[in-house]
Amino acid sequence: MLPAFALATELERRGHHVALITDERGAQIPGRPDFLTMHVLPAGRFGKNPLKWIAGAKAVWEGRNMAIRLFESFQPSAVVGFGGYPAFPALWAATAMGIPSVVHEQNAVLGRVNRLLAGKVDAIATAYPQIERLKPKHSGKVHLVGNPVRAEVLALREEEFPALGEEGLFRVLVTGGSQGARVLSEVVPDGLAMLPPALRQRLQVTQQCRPEDLDAVRTRYSSHEIPAELGTYFENMAGRLADAHLFIGRAGASTIAELTAVGRPAILIPLPIATDDHQTANTREMVKAGGARMVRQDQFTAKELAKQIKAIADSPEGLGKAAHAAFNCGRPNAVQDLADLVESFGGAEMMDVIRVGANNARGASQGVAVGQRAAREIRERLKR
Repeated sequence: MLPAFALATELERRGHHVALITDERGAQIPGRPDFLTMHVLPAGRFGKNPLKWIAGAKAVWEGRNMAIRLFESFQPSAVVGFGGYPAFPALWAATAMGIPSVVHEQNAVLGRVNRLLAGKVDAIATAYPQIERLKPKHSGKVHLVGNPVRAEVLALREEEFPALGEEGLFRVLVTGGSQGARVLSEVVPDGLAMLPPALRQRLQVTQQCRPEDLDAVRTRYSSHEIPAELGTYFENMAGRLADAHLFIGRAGASTIAELTAVGRPAILIPLPIATDDHQTANTREMVKAGGARMVRQDQFTAKELAKQIKAIADSPEGLGKAAHAAFNCGRPNAVQDLADLVESFGGAEMMDVIRVGANNARGASQGVAVGQRAAREIRERLKR
């Protein structure tokens, strides 16, 4: 939803009329821009229980038909999907009606819905140069754009990596995603305690925890005499990321995008139950560049954490090099490039469209054809 909000904001800034289609769960996610009209459609899910497949199929079919009626009224120049079951009915309707369509994949593994639609959509926008589960025959549709990042985080890209002198504080930021991660609460305090005294004595930790873990984590840090600020949620996460010398946490797409946008070294522990192990795939570019180290959860012990931190933070120069490597993996123009791509497929004929990549000729011609109605409307407004 957050990349969708970011794209909607950019397209609205460029003068387009944007609407959001989602399901009831998506409608509850905060952060939707005030201008963004929302349409809630049914979108069935297909889990492991076959008994629920019939109900899921009925919901998808109903959502598709509702989307068709919506498109007949709204007459979109393009439809953009961000993966997940809520996007499927609307994209199915768009491809059936011949409306230019684009899917965006946040992770380094093409998700199930995007895999299902890859052969029908006009373009596949990706966040990583290497995407698993993508069929070679669809590679011509791929456009590398990155993951949109919050404006307050992106602004930090202009700032230098915080200096770390021989006696300065060594600030570590630990988060486990929106719900926290118990394994971080269990391992990180003891791992930090195993660092060499010269490094351990300079630690200043900020850690997000689950509510039920707070007291135990506080006790652990206190017993190790390590200063730590703990919380279940931090308002100014961008500011804390700006101050951090090292990040420890999960490897979700948004996390990787923010770390690389700002240029922060990381110890990454992928969520082992993530679909298609996509968080492990998300780490590969950053790890290969030298901006992060990845530890699988079944190998994530206090001793291993201390070893990895020492390897990446044994000297200020080492941290600085890792920060630079992470920075070089960033794609700060992701939302603009994604908006350019969408315009190239669904743009009106009088738009100044920037084509992304070399595979847009077919999509551009389709976009002009679909966009003629919008162009006529613009000309009428100019006459008035």
